[in-house]
Amino acid sequence: MTLPRAVVAAEDRLDLEAEDFLVWLAVEKGRSPNTLSAYRRDLLRYRDHLRRRQRDVVAASEDDVVAFIHVLTGEGLAAASITRTLVAVRGLHRFLVAEEVRPDDPAAEVEMPRVPRGLPKALTLDQVTALIEVVTGHDPVARRDRAILETLYGTGVRISELVGMSLGDLDLHDGLVRVLGKGSKERIVPIGRHAAVALAEWTASAGRGAMEPDRWARRDDADAVFLNQRGGRLSRQGAWGVVRKHGLSVGLGAELTPHVLRHSCATHMLDHGADIRTVQELLGHASISTTQVYTKVSTERLLSVYRAAHPRAVASGGSR
Repeated sequence: MTLPRAVVAAEDRLDLEAEDFLVWLAVEKGRSPNTLSAYRRDLLRYRDHLRRRQRDVVAASEDDVVAFIHVLTGEGLAAASITRTLVAVRGLHRFLVAEEVRPDDPAAEVEMPRVPRGLPKALTLDQVTALIEVVTGHDPVARRDRAILETLYGTGVRISELVGMSLGDLDLHDGLVRVLGKGSKERIVPIGRHAAVALAEWTASAGRGAMEPDRWARRDDADAVFLNQRGGRLSRQGAWGVVRKHGLSVGLGAELTPHVLRHSCATHMLDHGADIRTVQELLGHASISTTQVYTKVSTERLLSVYRAAHPRAVASGGSR
């Protein structure tokens, strides 16, 4: 395949095969200029590494790729940065095989570095209470914002699931809501008492009813549980803004995101004796290994509280 190559400075010019790969990414895959620039930077590092070993991308071996990982590690790059660079290298070699430039892929069997999974940050119970109680008043916006915060924390739903809720999904009598999760998988989630009360106040005529427009712009808006002040379905960005606004007002700042409320729901349930399978079902995790992250959080919190509270948990002088 012959592709038009972009004009770049001599020092930023890759081997012809790699330049073809970048053009293919732009033309066939529609990658953005920023993505292409990042790929170029990563592949330039790979090019320089191969040149030091008197190789090029057509002649590179698996040992060359492994040695490249060692070089990046030795430079002190984080695992996530090394992984990102290897994505570009792997993509290039797969492209060369597909284009029959070379018969084998030297990067196919090379393992990616393991990126440490950060522990999710959970709010304390006092912080959750302060966040929800900061929303005062009974005007439509206050009712909506209180219902959003109570629902995010009370159900553990994702922000996309929250704004995607329709009125027909709510069953406030039985305290249940149907949500559409990742992969279009439906699940039924219980609504706690506080969230149910907040949702009932919001969906009343003095709440959501007061935000309804004279004429709906879209049928989807008419079905939405949460509305913006123009009477349309609340967007992800709009819901983020609600959480951020009230988080700032209680001093949580940039630490608070909708996902933190989801983390907090899971962590607090485990802290209070819920079994991990139940939490998995509640959150809609496909794999229990995802849910197990929260058990580590709970263990860390337990150790922290123990060391702070038990009189013989810390040796005299403050050493552990």
